[in-house]
Amino acid sequence: MPNRELIVAEIPRLRRYARALTGDASRADDLVQDTLERALSRFSLWRPGNLRAWLFTIMHNIFVNQIKAAAHVDYLADDLLPDLPLRATQTDNLELRDLDRALGRLSADQREVLLLVGLEDLSYEDTARIIGSPIGTVMSRLSRGRERLRALLSGVELPTGAQLKVVK
Repeated sequence: MPNRELIVAEIPRLRRYARALTGDASRADDLVQDTLERALSRFSLWRPGNLRAWLFTIMHNIFVNQIKAAAHVDYLADDLLPDLPLRATQTDNLELRDLDRALGRLSADQREVLLLVGLEDLSYEDTARIIGSPIGTVMSRLSRGRERLRALLSGVELPTGAQLKVVK
């Protein structure tokens, strides 16, 4: 039979490790209890050496088995659940129409960059090469185009051109 004092001395470390594994005090206490129960029932398998490492290994294995069992139960329970409701699609055509109209109200330069980067998923470098402009121009057109598109879709009207003040 194991030396009782050796095992009792490891309980605070087992509790800390169990708390780290579970994140819950109650579940950690249950895990420590399961670990001690298994260790005592199988103490004949322990080879003298590092008792703490042996106990932590037992705890880890119990925890992993509990996770697997819970995942299996969740998997089985998912089969019994009704299907999740589907997203309503009645407004999809209206949203696409609004997007198309808003894109049509962008300047040709902004629309071109927005479609190349956003829809075609091209890099800024590739887009710059395609339109024959520097990358900085692509980035500024994209930023302004996104801002204007966002405003148009939310119903806010932004000025289309820069408001220049005449200075004499």
